[in-house]
Amino acid sequence: MIVDIIHPGRATVPKSELQEVVGNMHKADKDLTILFGFRTKFGGGKSTGFCLIYDNEEAMMKFEPKHRLVRLGKVDPVERSRKAMKEAKNKGLKIRGTGASVAKHKAKRAAAAE
Repeated sequence: MIVDIIHPGRATVPKSELQEVVGNMHKADKDLTILFGFRTKFGGGKSTGFCLIYDNEEAMMKFEPKHRLVRLGKVDPVERSRKAMKEAKNKGLKIRGTGASVAKHKAKRAAAAE
């Protein structure tokens, strides 16, 4: 759903505070309420963003993108070296055609193994 927040006199409203308010409005657990993509209007005083409310944690873990789960602290971030990521990218760039996606996948797995 789209969430509009009017906050005159404040720069922005913390997502943690909004999670509680939106969760209480819809009688949902605040941990299962996901807020993202907020933009403050020019001049301030109003922000617009998106909200997803899940039924249970299992559904949230299944459908929510990994980067948002990392932000929430539900999943630990994958540590990779900068050099390994660049080598994987360059290896994928060398291959043309239908095998490119397969090669990129293999290169990423090799980078993760390092």
